[in-house]
Amino acid sequence: MRRQTSLCCLVTSLLLAVPGAASARLLEEQIDVPVRVRDAWGKEAAQNIRVTVFSDDANPRPAPIAILNHGRATSAEARARLGRARFVDASRYFVQRGFVVAVPTRVGYGVSGGPDVEDTGACNSRNFAPGFAAAADQSLAVLAAVRQRPDVAPDSVLAVGQSFGGASTVALAAMNPSGLGAAINFAGGSGGDPVGRPQNPCSSARLEKVYRDYGVQARVPMLWIYAENDQFFGGKLPREWHAAFVQAGGTAKFVQVPPHGDDGHLLFNQFPQVWQPLVSEFLDSQGFAPPGGRK
Repeated sequence: MRRQTSLCCLVTSLLLAVPGAASARLLEEQIDVPVRVRDAWGKEAAQNIRVTVFSDDANPRPAPIAILNHGRATSAEARARLGRARFVDASRYFVQRGFVVAVPTRVGYGVSGGPDVEDTGACNSRNFAPGFAAAADQSLAVLAAVRQRPDVAPDSVLAVGQSFGGASTVALAAMNPSGLGAAINFAGGSGGDPVGRPQNPCSSARLEKVYRDYGVQARVPMLWIYAENDQFFGGKLPREWHAAFVQAGGTAKFVQVPPHGDDGHLLFNQFPQVWQPLVSEFLDSQGFAPPGGRK
């Protein structure tokens, strides 16, 4: 990917209270970041994407960076309805853990708009890797912009993603970018349709090969979290994808939690009380200690 190096522009900011954090404030900013990516057919898209940045001016500085990547809706209308990705509750958790958090709204979604660079083709012949690469390349551009902030530690980065964003986080880990210390994959994958093909995603064997290829390259420690009742991918396939990744050389702890709600694929958004202790343990083990002993 060719990436413009100009600093993103500050759009707006506001202060929000952080429940349970004494004398702490959560600062929310919006920035525009220029990106240049290609889709699976080689067509290039060059535009700005909107990124929401959360920080806490009471945290120690310089702070580590966390980038949170959203999933992929199954229709153009739903992708447009995303608006601006924020993950407010999850962002608050990571800010309380000491991070400056960047949440991109990728090309083709919500306020960023643009073409669908993540289309991976027909159900029986999905070409997943270019779609994941397009999302991962945008993460690299966002990291380059956020690293210019004076309040961050540019060589201390955590990558997190959910669903398509989880798979693109694995793709990012396989790129081994400088400063990436750990990565977390929540229900990562693609090709799922909980209505038309519940627990039976498109081209699952092809996706397993992609994860195997990532395992050959990735040297970043990872945590993979799935639920047994994931209606997009089911319970069995994620275990097989993880096995392919680690057998190829990747390092990832796999946690599959019991069923939660009607669709465990939504664990990241709907059940923070389930995943936050798992993530806290992982972050502690990777040297991302919370400020002031907070968890």
